[in-house]
Amino acid sequence: MNSLGDAHVRTWTLRFMALLAADIDDQLVWLGERELDTKGVVEEAELLCRVSEGLAERGVFEPEDLDRLRDIGCRLGAIDATCRDGLWADALATDPAWDDIRSLARRFLLTTLGDWRQPLPRPARPHTRNH
Repeated sequence: MNSLGDAHVRTWTLRFMALLAADIDDQLVWLGERELDTKGVVEEAELLCRVSEGLAERGVFEPEDLDRLRDIGCRLGAIDATCRDGLWADALATDPAWDDIRSLARRFLLTTLGDWRQPLPRPARPHTRNH
């Protein structure tokens, strides 16, 4: 990957981790009316954690950052398949795994950026269909 691509993936990783680290109320506000599947959130975060291995090899992330991302990836991987079904907003309120993930994401951001409180990514616009 080139340095521009590395920078983009690093930025997306930091923004996504900021979303995972946010207080549940902020996460729910960010979601708004969006019906985001838990499975999609888990898969996106797991992908970012895996891709970060290569970023660390190229010096984009520090070894301690990678350790924290591995911890997040492991915790995400431990989420039971049945807990991946349904909407993320519901999972945030009922599955304690998201409290663990929030804590791990905060530690990652503290190590990487010095503060876990970061701007959340801009939400994607809701998909609308033309009939």
